[in-house]
Amino acid sequence: MIESDMQVVLAMLLYFVVVVVIGFVYAKRSNSSSEEYFLGGRGLGPWLTALSAEASDMSGWLLMGLPGVAYFTGASDAMWTAIGLAIGTYLNWKFVAKRLRKYSEKAGNAITVPDFFSNRFHDTKHILMTIAAVIILLFFTIYTASCFVTVGKLFATLFGWDYGVMMVIGAIIVFLYTFMGGYLSVCTTDLIQGMLMFFALATVFIGSVTAAGGVENTVAFLQNIPGFLSGTEIATPLLDEAGNQLIEGNEPMFGPAGTYGIITIVSGLAWGLGYFGMPQVLIRFMSIRHSDEIKKSRIIAMIWLVVSLSSAVCIGLIGRAVIPTEFLTQSAAESVFIVLSKMLLPSFFCGLVVSGIFAAAMSSSSSYLLISGSAVATNIFKGLIKRDATDNQVMIVARITLTAILLLGIFLAMDQNSSIFDIVSYAWAGFGASFGPLMLCSLYWRRTTLPGAIAGMLTGAVTVVVWKNLIAPLGGWFAVYELLPGFLLALLVIVVVSKLTKEPSKEVTDDFDTYMELDV
Repeated sequence: MIESDMQVVLAMLLYFVVVVVIGFVYAKRSNSSSEEYFLGGRGLGPWLTALSAEASDMSGWLLMGLPGVAYFTGASDAMWTAIGLAIGTYLNWKFVAKRLRKYSEKAGNAITVPDFFSNRFHDTKHILMTIAAVIILLFFTIYTASCFVTVGKLFATLFGWDYGVMMVIGAIIVFLYTFMGGYLSVCTTDLIQGMLMFFALATVFIGSVTAAGGVENTVAFLQNIPGFLSGTEIATPLLDEAGNQLIEGNEPMFGPAGTYGIITIVSGLAWGLGYFGMPQVLIRFMSIRHSDEIKKSRIIAMIWLVVSLSSAVCIGLIGRAVIPTEFLTQSAAESVFIVLSKMLLPSFFCGLVVSGIFAAAMSSSSSYLLISGSAVATNIFKGLIKRDATDNQVMIVARITLTAILLLGIFLAMDQNSSIFDIVSYAWAGFGASFGPLMLCSLYWRRTTLPGAIAGMLTGAVTVVVWKNLIAPLGGWFAVYELLPGFLLALLVIVVVSKLTKEPSKEVTDDFDTYMELDV
């Protein structure tokens, strides 16, 4: 290995040691109870809550998936998705965070999202809890696989190492510190990783503008590509039979710009709806120290998000000007951030910056593993199978679940040509449509009934799967992002079924009428 690669590896190893040590430091406290292990004892401050929520939410998708889309087809797809995410993030912090923090404590001190739904509706048979736990397992396994793909692509691009081997090693590192340290280790490393991601994006963005010859030269180059910088058109790479972009005279070949119409714009903006149902974000709201600190957290989160999303999109666009023929497919283009970092930065500094990618994948996959483990251990094992289970038994089941999801995630991530953007979009839609409408109705509509909640959750999940695989291929209006029809249909079903079924009990409505009075 050449000296420059050794310096990159050294910087990354230092980072890995830090996060694994954090896992061991928090191991003793986390193992004291299931509430500590899964929710950190509801003791997170505003900075930890904000950066942990955003880092776990964005994952490697922010540093690889989003820039890859911008590099390959231009601004429109990436830009509208980023705008939708920014709007959705703000609305979620504004209208869900404080209410969920209070109501989750009122509702039997719920420590997971399925717990909250079940306790909110006094679901003594745990039907709602079980369905929610199964949905979490399904979509978080897919999500976890996307993070492992990120890790494999990172090392394969940086050093030319075997994708599969490095993907497995990265997955095991994530597993170890999640297994040992629980929620506190995840959130603490998320804080470090959130700052590292922010720093990495800003550094590479500024460096890539300089490498492209300044803003004017970059814009002039990109304007020559039909539709590349437009918000209402999309660039159309010309592809060969194998699906690779054609190159002529060291220039990438593009056809006439495609129309980026209202359907695709709405699809991009619809990403924001997903936030109302994202367990990895919602759990951060439940764990903040006091609801009065949520406003400060919201401000921190929004500044981080807007700067990070803007930088990620711009890196993809500028990357096309700096290395126009480096990547011939969208999947390959997801490595643009890595290649630019290696080109522009000193080796050790590059190692620190690209650790941001590993940081993003680690922060997200650790959250997915932990929430999945809690869903099985708390909601299925203790909720259904062994209701008198001890904390120690619950945590043993959680760790067995972590191991199973680790192995399944590795299996799903074995395909090196998987698109991180596409994998994430599917899982994002699944959670947004399944949990989002129900979360809003749970917090704001006292007439919501248990049958309505069950019907709505199932409708959201089924609609996403059916729409993605059977309806969207029909094209036209049916090509809209599956999250939107899934969300709207689930919301409609909750309202209709709730109206047609018996009103909630007095105990349920009393909880609803008084939960905002809690000083927590």
